[in-house]
Amino acid sequence: VQLQASGGGLVQAGGSLRLSCAASGRTFSSNTMGWFRQAPGKARDFVAALSWSGSTTYYAESAKGRFTISRDNVKNTLYLQMSGLKPEDTAVYYCAADKNSRRVYIAGAYTTGGTYDYWGQGTQVTVSS
Repeated sequence: VQLQASGGGLVQAGGSLRLSCAASGRTFSSNTMGWFRQAPGKARDFVAALSWSGSTTYYAESAKGRFTISRDNVKNTLYLQMSGLKPEDTAVYYCAADKNSRRVYIAGAYTTGGTYDYWGQGTQVTVSS
């Protein structure tokens, strides 16, 4: 199983990027998936998550209103649309997936890295001021 994150780059403050996470080896159409990020010298932080059904989304306070998580089940790909980017969004962004299908968690679990079993390699997002 592999998660391949892409779409990062250098963008000016206020700009937009769309990150993609292509899954291979199995389908994740019925699995919780999420995005995390890690800035230099800082711990990994939760950004956004999508419940297994796709009906519920979760966002970090810093991402609300600016980022949108979505999934294309046909392409087996997770997305993170980011707009209104700020310099503090600069980080390596990682996608992640839960190995358990159709599992429902309490809200707090979606923001916790331990819920996820598979991780992508990360894609760098740099926002210049």
